[in-house]
Amino acid sequence: MNALAPYKRLTIKIGSALLVDKQGKLRADWLAGLSADIAALQAGGCEVVIVSSGAIALGRGLLSLSAVALTLEQSQAAASAGQIALSQAWAEALGRHQIVTGQILITPNITEERRYYLNARTTIATLLGLGAIPIINENDSVATAEIRYGDNDRLSARVATMIEADCLVLLSDVDGLYTAPPAKDPNAEHLPVIRQITPAIEAMAGGAASHLSRGGMTTKVEAGKIATQAGTAMIIAKGTEDHPLKALTEGGRHTLFLPAQSRAQARKRWIMGTLAVSGTLQVDAGAARALLTGKSLLPIGVTKVTGDFGRGDAIAIRNQDGVEIARALVGLDSDEARLVMGKRSDAVVELLGAGNRAVLVHRDNMVLVGTQEETEHEPG
Repeated sequence: MNALAPYKRLTIKIGSALLVDKQGKLRADWLAGLSADIAALQAGGCEVVIVSSGAIALGRGLLSLSAVALTLEQSQAAASAGQIALSQAWAEALGRHQIVTGQILITPNITEERRYYLNARTTIATLLGLGAIPIINENDSVATAEIRYGDNDRLSARVATMIEADCLVLLSDVDGLYTAPPAKDPNAEHLPVIRQITPAIEAMAGGAASHLSRGGMTTKVEAGKIATQAGTAMIIAKGTEDHPLKALTEGGRHTLFLPAQSRAQARKRWIMGTLAVSGTLQVDAGAARALLTGKSLLPIGVTKVTGDFGRGDAIAIRNQDGVEIARALVGLDSDEARLVMGKRSDAVVELLGAGNRAVLVHRDNMVLVGTQEETEHEPG
């Protein structure tokens, strides 16, 4: 069974121990095989984003640093030198398949602060639209607290949810989750499918298996919680052998963590329940009726703009009587919204420029309040 067949957008996380050997040298042949797998997935219509560890591991070899313990300053220096080598390795390996790569250095705060989040997501989406493959790594050369145990597992989950990936694939040195660490317990049983991450599942995770890896199963299960709760499936699979993604398409053993809900459901729940409202759009009767039938909100239907908000902030949409009928992520900032409210789409383009959308709120970024849409996916 092809484990990757259901998915059209993948985030693939590569651990340091897969890319770099114990001598601090790049595993070039392994990377070549992985790149061939990625090229095959892309040729089949799948979009791929890579979250790649390995900068510190490569850099410590280039700078002849200890293979075991590094100070914070040494880790930052190793990341600085290793990031150049890592980026070059990916560019060359995928370049052999006529695939252009784009490098994005990121830290967890970028996925938490809305403006940075939107900019990073737009950059990644643009690269994918141009047929390129984003190579994402944590900016360890300047990070402090971010250089810590297993961070790229969680970071990859944040990236996967940010770009609305269908599935996050964590390539590791084990072929999935077991009832106990298999290296310590020969009777440990492999778990092919996890339907829900419970405390019992979390208790099965072990520690890091390699001095090059700051992760281990604990942070992979934590990544699974982030991904699945946002509607993204997650796969843990063995990556040490050649062509690990091809192995997954040919029925290779792995553990699949099922998403708790669809991405659309998760996104609407997030909009409705976890975002503070920064402003209000009041709409006329025609616009209110259109929203209730699943339409997007155009500026012509807006009669009043209240508050100070930026693009991507959460806002409330109210009808003529002031009753909230929807919660949404707005496509323009408050100044732009005031400029275009009540105006037709062609006038909006003239005011804001041809590169801007005439839609003030897209239906995919909106949840109707007090309707079946808001409540139909509640548990129980």
